[in-house]
Amino acid sequence: MSDPTPFDFDFAVAGGGPAGCAAAIGLATRGHRVVLVERDRFPRFHIGESLIATANQCFEALGLDQRMRGAGFPEKWGAQLATHDGRAGRPVDFSTSPEIARPQTWQVCREKFDQMLLERAREVGVEVREGERIEGVDFAVDRVELDLGGRTLRARALVDATGRSGLLAKKLDLRRDEPRLANVAIYGHYSGVPQPAGRAAGDIRIVARRDAGWFWLIPIDERLTSVGAVLPKPLYLRLERGEPERMLAALIEDTPAVAELMRGATLEWPVRVERDFSYSATRYAGDRWVLAGDAGSFLDPVFSTGVSIALESGLEAARALDRAARAGDFSARRFERFDRAQRRRFEVFRRFVLAFYTPEFRDLFFQPGPPPALFRAVVTVLAGNWRPRLRTRLLIHAFFLCVRLQRRVRLVDRIARRDPAAGFPEGTAA
Repeated sequence: MSDPTPFDFDFAVAGGGPAGCAAAIGLATRGHRVVLVERDRFPRFHIGESLIATANQCFEALGLDQRMRGAGFPEKWGAQLATHDGRAGRPVDFSTSPEIARPQTWQVCREKFDQMLLERAREVGVEVREGERIEGVDFAVDRVELDLGGRTLRARALVDATGRSGLLAKKLDLRRDEPRLANVAIYGHYSGVPQPAGRAAGDIRIVARRDAGWFWLIPIDERLTSVGAVLPKPLYLRLERGEPERMLAALIEDTPAVAELMRGATLEWPVRVERDFSYSATRYAGDRWVLAGDAGSFLDPVFSTGVSIALESGLEAARALDRAARAGDFSARRFERFDRAQRRRFEVFRRFVLAFYTPEFRDLFFQPGPPPALFRAVVTVLAGNWRPRLRTRLLIHAFFLCVRLQRRVRLVDRIARRDPAAGFPEGTAA
């Protein structure tokens, strides 16, 4: 005799980060029974995060807008760009784009931010299970079954939001690395790092090194600043081997603009190293499953797209699954629109990230006085609007045409080095 109640929940969400919480909240607020399974217990450490402006739309949809305003996170209006010696650079102000309705966003302490999202999921009725590991996943004709260490959990469909661990990416061989973005990040949290004055105090600072690498400086709270260097792997392998603290200190000293800012700074956290963190997926959805956030793709952190993409894709997953439930159809074909959106957003941001690691892009991007219309178009995308108006798209094409031309002729003063020792990879100009 068949089981009259084949489901423990309508939907299961694997992973309690921003993507998983966004998907779970989106499904629960649409009336579905949702369980969220998270292997860790919160609060947990995660590298501090610099948000982009379109995250504000997600906070409104998640019912977190007022909570974010009252959390005390540093306000971010964009970025401050500088070359290695501080002689060139400019601000990136999200408010200069007419297509960004709410340009002010935040720098967030991820322990506090992730805890806020998880608590919101509980508030709207999601059953949150912390400290539980999913040992396996099986798909039947009418359900998905999760193995929770000998116990089986059954749901109509699964949202994989397990981040870089990639529950389904490993099972179904979905992940594809980005060989041209095989980069390494070395970072730590410091106190005593001076901040810019005025509204720019909470902005991320991006400092281009003399080679293809770069530094970030992100104020996490009134005391701590996340400081990290990102290098293409060939440059990282040339570094003198040693403890991560020594390696980061050497990179700081070799970058005069950063060294000056770090004179009175004190390292407060152990320095960490992360490698090869750019990848995509061959598919973002299938029969009774979707990938959200880093479980599907992740890009180099230079333009801070990670959390915003995670929140957007989680909410999009919730909408797609809700439509599938109403239609009674959880086949892969039902999720084609969701799959296309994930793929297209990744490609839009990937174009900018790849170009950033070329000298000709930096020549234009770090210019003190670029053409206003072109730069506003670029800012529109970097603030998170990956589907801008037609005029903006045309201006972005014009900008990348200038990047290509700068490779061959001198449109603007050359800021970045071009000798082989600089480590700029060949053939990556967008």
